Amino acid sequence: MKLSTKGRYGLKAMYDLALNYGDEPIPLKNIAERQDISEPYLEQLMAILKKEGLVQSVRGAYGGYLLTREPSKITVGDVLRALEGPIGLVDCVLEQDAAECEKYDSCITRIVWEKIRDSIIKTIDSITLWDMCHEISNKNEP
Repeated sequence: MKLSTKGRYGLKAMYDLALNYGDEPIPLKNIAERQDISEPYLEQLMAILKKEGLVQSVRGAYGGYLLTREPSKITVGDVLRALEGPIGLVDCVLEQDAAECEKYDSCITRIVWEKIRDSIIKTIDSITLWDMCHEISNKNEP
């Protein structure tokens, strides 16, 4: 499974918002600069994250973006699903809307893909934005 830039950059933007949780709205330009993401591309990602209910936007001179929930209540899985869609390595074992395959019941590799998918889901659903912020701050301490 290879994540697209949508998932990677979107997670970086959400991490940035989590670091600044509780502060004023964060302008898109600031996030783009700090995370080295193109502002127009980031704007597209934030629109998706807003539609999925993970961020809210505030208009005006002091506007920007805010998380809709505490960083401890948003998982990496929430962000990746919002931007990438259902998790899975192959279409026949997506966590939802799996493609039908005529050999599904007799497929000898399906069990491998399911176990990998389940491990990925367990991991991304266990890591919150708060965990990411805490992990980074611990690594930066002497």
